[in-house]
Amino acid sequence: MDVLLCCCLLLLLASGGPRQHRGGLGCGRCFQMRCRDARLCSAGGVRVVLTDFHRSNRTDFLLAGPAFAGLAKPGMAQQLNRRDALSVEYKRIPCEYKEKNLSIRVEEAGDRSRGKLVVKLLYQGGQTDVLAVEVAPVGSSSEWRFMTRAYGPVWSTDRAPAGPLQFRAVVTGGYDGKWVWAEQEVLPADWRPGQVYDTGVRIVDVARDASRGCTAAAMDDWK
Repeated sequence: MDVLLCCCLLLLLASGGPRQHRGGLGCGRCFQMRCRDARLCSAGGVRVVLTDFHRSNRTDFLLAGPAFAGLAKPGMAQQLNRRDALSVEYKRIPCEYKEKNLSIRVEEAGDRSRGKLVVKLLYQGGQTDVLAVEVAPVGSSSEWRFMTRAYGPVWSTDRAPAGPLQFRAVVTGGYDGKWVWAEQEVLPADWRPGQVYDTGVRIVDVARDASRGCTAAAMDDWK
């Protein structure tokens, strides 16, 4: 996901280690975290969105500066910034993009004349993962063509159909996956790299086991 888009939506940024990044599947996930040092750290912590991968096995997350400082109690950020690493607790939370539908940005690598389509998914809400993306001409029910995950939220195909395009995706919110359809025209026939297009679909699913094992008091403590 784009740094600019995330910042505008008041989400702080973090990179994930192998366990959280999961080969790109974890990109775009949202987490709430707080550090365990009660002297320096706030009880509520910060909410971050995973935007990148870091290779270190020492930590699950590498926080951007504002996110790291946000863990601190008022007036304690300078002291906290002297630490190289922190003991933290975290949980995955639904991503909330108010008044934003799932959107598609055509990446610069796309080339309509060669049938090369590369798209990035933006504003993937809820507590979900996208496992598959397919594209078809608008109005077709039989010409769906699968796309391949290039990395993170970026999907590509060398066999993009001509004309206006519709999309569908397999989205999981817990254990089961479901098709999410954008049957309307998403990309016009003259789609262009660098442009962002609204799918008209909003994803708000929350994992069914999100609160399993958590008491109400424990959940309230994170607010």
